Amino acid sequence: MNELGSGQPVGGIMQLAYVVPDIAAAMSRWTADLHVGPWFFLDHFTGVDPVYRGQPCRAGVALAMGYAGHLQIELIQPTDDHPSVYKEHIDANGFGFHHFGLASADYPADVDRYLADGYELAFEAGVPTGGKVAYLDTHGALPGYLEVIEIGELMEEVFTRYWRASIGWDGTDPVRPFG
Repeated sequence: MNELGSGQPVGGIMQLAYVVPDIAAAMSRWTADLHVGPWFFLDHFTGVDPVYRGQPCRAGVALAMGYAGHLQIELIQPTDDHPSVYKEHIDANGFGFHHFGLASADYPADVDRYLADGYELAFEAGVPTGGKVAYLDTHGALPGYLEVIEIGELMEEVFTRYWRASIGWDGTDPVRPFG
């Protein structure tokens, strides 16, 4: 696979993500000002067997995904004060840009390559669509974390469906269930 169903290259940036204080307000603003949407919303996500900085993680977030052209936009709102890669970023930098999402066809090799380049594994978890995600702390080499997203058949099907919903979207039904 060289290209995702949304047209983004495998091995390239497929997502930009932002931490926000109020996800409903953020979805509304992104829709009104930038015509991003529709949004696919999940009110609670922790990941499968999440690990933050080497320790089990209990932090939860609400998240929403929508498309701006071929690029996925993810909005993330922490829902508690447990230590997390999101809270860490907000405490250091405030709300705003959080990470680049990189589509990976060879997750272990990509994570190992970034670790060898000096990035640090800050968070890793399984996701409901199968596969894993890893957030790598770039230590300022990039303006945020780098999320390596393992692309599998179910994740590709879901993300392609979200992208297709954005094509010609007229603004109706702006928030939809995740999945």
